[in-house]
Amino acid sequence: MEKIIAAADSELWFTERMAGTGFQYSLQVAEVLHAERTPFQRLEVFRTTGFGTAMVLDGFVNVSDKDEFFYHEVMAHPALFIHERPRRVLIIGGGDCGVLREVLRHPGIEQVDMVEIDERVVRVSEKFFPELTASNNDPRASIRFEDGIAWVRNAAAGSYDVIIVDSTDPVGPAEGLFGAAFYADCHRILTDGGMVVVQSESPLFHQGRLKEIHRCLRGAGFTDSHPMTYPTVIYGGGTWSSSIARKGRPLNDGVRWDDIESRPFPTRYYNRGVHVSLMTLSGYLAPALDGL
Repeated sequence: MEKIIAAADSELWFTERMAGTGFQYSLQVAEVLHAERTPFQRLEVFRTTGFGTAMVLDGFVNVSDKDEFFYHEVMAHPALFIHERPRRVLIIGGGDCGVLREVLRHPGIEQVDMVEIDERVVRVSEKFFPELTASNNDPRASIRFEDGIAWVRNAAAGSYDVIIVDSTDPVGPAEGLFGAAFYADCHRILTDGGMVVVQSESPLFHQGRLKEIHRCLRGAGFTDSHPMTYPTVIYGGGTWSSSIARKGRPLNDGVRWDDIESRPFPTRYYNRGVHVSLMTLSGYLAPALDGL
């Protein structure tokens, strides 16, 4: 994918082109707020005219004020309301801290380990995205700046009830987060009935990659896996996916419907109806999961 900032008619635009798809989209940039090269990636923050503040990592739009809630709520809430009693959660990546915020909304959560390889993403998010990072000082949260793959490999069996892999695209440091060995380690360190949720790319443009993710999840021993699709603007194509898999039990076993209805915190997207929709396989995705 090629990303550029271009001036046209005295306006500044950030354009994301998805190579080989015939698709691109642009955000109008009012101001470049921050730019640096971290030890791991290029990090930029823009103030846009229509999407608030946006963060870009290595040329990929990572988060924006306007539509972050779609992604962060889907990554967190379905798994936490399926599990009968989630207490210990591991977040791999998630440097903008939006998933951490959503997980900590659940009063039954006792411990969240967030393992992000690039400390600068968290520190820059704390400066420019105060709403996303509002829960960073919650005493239940431990933010560690380490290699997430090594963390999972070295964790004890049965350490976590839910693992959320909030990664960038499968290139560079994130590539190993999409492999069979990593998913096998996730399976080992989950409790029985535990779940893993992974960012799984565009359901329109990356069906081959999506099928490979589910093949690896099933091969790692997960009993059931399912892609969840939802709207988004800043990720290519207007629709994105996260995938959920469970250890030892079907995904529809024990959903806490009453708790979804009576949740003691506000959500902007997630509710009971959305949960049902997320767990319903769209017809156009069925071919991507054939033969698993």
